[in-house]
Amino acid sequence: MPKIHFQDSGKTIEVKEGESILQAALRSGIPIEHNCGGVCACSTCHVIVEEGFGQLSEMDEDEEDQLDEAEGLTLKSRLACQAIVRGDLVVRIPPCSKGGHEH
Repeated sequence: MPKIHFQDSGKTIEVKEGESILQAALRSGIPIEHNCGGVCACSTCHVIVEEGFGQLSEMDEDEEDQLDEAEGLTLKSRLACQAIVRGDLVVRIPPCSKGGHEH
């Protein structure tokens, strides 16, 4: 099973086959904003893939358009709701995408 390591929290989680970064994070109790409900209609689930960018599904045009609106966009940015995990990743959640409150 692929794993995602979230740099901010130091947590590493397992990802089920066909799961997006967002689905895996929420299932594991890691909060990521997702105002549109994970349907690629906003940019609140923006994450930065520090390692393993090539281990994700390809980005489609809708995701590219939504990412243009993301705060703090980088060349390693993806929308967590659209990025299907195919291998191990290291991900950073920017402050604008953190759901809930950090303890």
